[in-house]
Amino acid sequence: MTNNNPIGLFDSGIGGTSIWKEIHNLLPNENTIYLADSKNAPYGQKSKDEIIQLSFKNTEFLLDQNCKLIVVACNTATTNAIKELRDKYDVPFIGIEPAIKPAATNSKTQKIGILATKGTLNSELFYKNVEKFQDIKIVEQIGYNLVTLIENGEMNSPEMNDLLQEYLTPMIEQNIDYLVLGCTHYPYLIPQIEKIIPKNIKIIDSGEAVARQTKAILENKVGFRNSLEKSTQIFYTNANPKVLSEIVGKKYNVIKKDF
Repeated sequence: MTNNNPIGLFDSGIGGTSIWKEIHNLLPNENTIYLADSKNAPYGQKSKDEIIQLSFKNTEFLLDQNCKLIVVACNTATTNAIKELRDKYDVPFIGIEPAIKPAATNSKTQKIGILATKGTLNSELFYKNVEKFQDIKIVEQIGYNLVTLIENGEMNSPEMNDLLQEYLTPMIEQNIDYLVLGCTHYPYLIPQIEKIIPKNIKIIDSGEAVARQTKAILENKVGFRNSLEKSTQIFYTNANPKVLSEIVGKKYNVIKKDF
């Protein structure tokens, strides 16, 4: 099965590039179009209805670019809008959910920590996933202001370090042995997080699993790109392109566009 149309991805900002990198590493021959809705970041503080409408808007932009499948590279958008997206549009969607299952299944202390946005932690889909693991103590923490600092290029700022210390210390004190990163922005904070948490705590995010799922959907439903020409990776943002460009690398085309 052949389909040379691009894979589309969207996020509330630059965080979903952590997912894009995993997909591009696994499927380097595929064209991709990434949409960073940084003007409206963070989604985590918005209402469910707002998140759904923004997700519709992002999806329609990507469909206008003839994307063959759409990766909702945002935990908050997935947990609040994936059902509505699948009901409304006739294109495969891949969502991102906090990787609770591998953490809960492998935990020795029966205690895991989840760092996520308010929108993800308060969603019905997240609640349903947590409910499956009654025998595991799940320590939830909203990552207030983390996304904003990342979007502003302040990933390594003293303020970021202070916030991470504040959010992670109670989890460490409760003896977690897995830390689940429930926002696609947060993998970019792993170097700082590793300086704070003990070495026995394992960090889990969803990137690799999403890349594998993307490959499976291409294989079984949509079709792979079949071309000897080099693949193209295009990035759109409706805010300052500098931060996105620094994250993905100068060799890629970052376009500022109002949408």
